[in-house]
Amino acid sequence: MFRVLIVLAVLGLAVYAFFDVLRTPASGLPYLRKPLWMLACLVPVVGAVAWFWLGRPGGQLPGRRSGPIAPDDDPAFLRRLEEEAWRRRMQERRRAAGGEAGDGTTPAT
Repeated sequence: MFRVLIVLAVLGLAVYAFFDVLRTPASGLPYLRKPLWMLACLVPVVGAVAWFWLGRPGGQLPGRRSGPIAPDDDPAFLRRLEEEAWRRRMQERRRAAGGEAGDGTTPAT
């Protein structure tokens, strides 16, 4: 059973690398041309490892994007939201306590 799992893992790695080569644009591929990378990926383990280590343009791993991140994943955006919520809570507390008028100034006593 363990041998079957190893064979399936090696086969899955080779197939994934092969289709990753197919999806990658031919321009900018380092070292080899696209057909040679496809053949290299069919070599068990070594070809796929070579593709992921040397062949991927920009050195990106699968599933990783270097572009902008979503707002809910951006720490600066989340921090700014928390600060705004905190300011609103503080303003509401001051209003409820009678310490602040609606325009941001304190009333004269």
